[in-house]
Amino acid sequence: MSLKTLPFSKEQIEEITQKYPTPFHIYDERGMVDNAKKMKKIFDWIPGFKNYYAVKACPNPAILKILEKEGFGADCSSLPELVLADRSGIRGENIMFTSNDTPDEEFIKAKELGAIINLDDITHIEKLEKSAGIPELICFRYNPGSSRQGNIIIGKPEEAKYGLTFDQIMKAYPLAREKGAKRFGLHTMVASNELDSAYFVETARMLFDIAVQLKEKFDIRLEFVNMGGGVGIPYKPEENPVDLAAVSKGMKEAYDKMIVPAGLAPLRIVFECGRVITGPYGYLVTRVRQVAQKYKDYVGVDACMTNLMRPALYGAYHHITIPGKENLKNNHIYDVTGSLCENNDKFAIDRKLPELEEGDLMVIHDTGAHGYAMGFNYNGKLKSAELLLKKDGTVQLIRRAETMDDYFATLDF
Repeated sequence: MSLKTLPFSKEQIEEITQKYPTPFHIYDERGMVDNAKKMKKIFDWIPGFKNYYAVKACPNPAILKILEKEGFGADCSSLPELVLADRSGIRGENIMFTSNDTPDEEFIKAKELGAIINLDDITHIEKLEKSAGIPELICFRYNPGSSRQGNIIIGKPEEAKYGLTFDQIMKAYPLAREKGAKRFGLHTMVASNELDSAYFVETARMLFDIAVQLKEKFDIRLEFVNMGGGVGIPYKPEENPVDLAAVSKGMKEAYDKMIVPAGLAPLRIVFECGRVITGPYGYLVTRVRQVAQKYKDYVGVDACMTNLMRPALYGAYHHITIPGKENLKNNHIYDVTGSLCENNDKFAIDRKLPELEEGDLMVIHDTGAHGYAMGFNYNGKLKSAELLLKKDGTVQLIRRAETMDDYFATLDF
């Protein structure tokens, strides 16, 4: 079971709303830091272990700086993300740059920053050579095709646009070496929001096997393997979190069985997790505008898909708490809706909640990753503020809410 608790009381959050009107996302600094420390400790047997935080999950410099202090790097996939990492103090090989359909300027910027460039396609070798030059350290993203199963979010590997096939992998490393690369890494990403611990152990075995083959066939020794991200979180209370300790144990057994005898130790193992690091420590705070009885009972709130689109996009579940009514019976069934002109603008469908009334605060859990970041401005809706609940209990505004001036800034009247 996953406990869905809040890091603030009803009185605290009501006080915060007096200064920062709803809706807004608020992130729990203590929770994120403790979680980052826990991950490092679990994998401390790995030489040079590092998690490259997936910037796309929560692209805010305040969050990146917190994680940088914990030794995390940044996983970037675009030019703005590269600049965001750089301006947050994350540079050099602390940046992992993985993109697809990559324009020249992104390769150039990644090379300029000294980032590890992780190529998504075998043709990118030539594109990188022409645009920025082949760096000393290069990495390739592997797509295992039908030999592995993906999931509903990322799809089947053989139908995904990402990565090199096995045959392409076996051609890419010797070709990159011919063009001047001297250090090598291997990456994969075959699932998203996966909760099965065994899945990640199998991914490690898959990468270790390729590492051994590259050594045996081409005398190419990998410096690191990148497990990607994809570690899920228990959005539903009845779900269990990924047992990272079991993942670590299984990986070490595979490492000792496959990597050590092949003479490939020490081999660094890195991750690029975002969701599991900050996801559970973000909350979308919104307020009930109306309760309507039609063919169903609806609760309309002042947030909408602009603030959190995962339920509409994936049918994703996000738990809901009503501060001050936690101990009441969940004896009413509602659809919780936003105000967009789209019928799928819903945070919950047929959700059992206590009886609600206009003015009630509502807290939507697990929005610390792929929450604010996926927002958009359909219907002219403006994106919300982001707040940081600091360790000492104070609140810091880390992104102000958009204004209409922001919305109109790129238009020419």
